[in-house]
Amino acid sequence: MIAAGLVAALVCALAQCGPFGVSITQASIGALIGLVALLPFFALGVMGAADVKVFAVLGAWCGMHALVGLWMAASLAAGLHALWLLIVTRTRLAGLGRHGGPTFELAGKASTPYAACLTGAASGWLLLQALAGGVQ
Repeated sequence: MIAAGLVAALVCALAQCGPFGVSITQASIGALIGLVALLPFFALGVMGAADVKVFAVLGAWCGMHALVGLWMAASLAAGLHALWLLIVTRTRLAGLGRHGGPTFELAGKASTPYAACLTGAASGWLLLQALAGGVQ
C-alpha cells in the first residue's frame, strides 16, 4: 500500500494533477527528505519502518515544504495520545522502560502507530487547504 501511495504521488506530480500542486522534482525531493528525516529514529529502534516510509510518501504528496508542519502536528497528536494512554491506564512514567521492548501496548490498550498521526495531520492539512481554496 505504501509503494502504491508513492507511485501514485509521483504519477500525479508528473501529470501535475496532485492536490498540492507539487512538481515531480518537489515530490522526489520531498520523498527523499521524508525518508532521511525519520530514518535515524528507525535505526535507534524508537520508530517502525512503516512510519518512516509513510513520511516519505507524504513528502512525495505534499512536498518538502510541508514536512516540518506535518511532523510537528503528528508529534503533538502522538504526545497527546501517549499522555491519554498514561492517564487512562494509570501507568507511571518510571515503569515505561522496565520491560525493555517497544511500548506499543500499555496495560492492554493498544497505542496508535506514529504513521496514523502523520496521516491524520496530512488529512487535516488537506482539509484546511481545500477550505481555503488552495487545493488544485
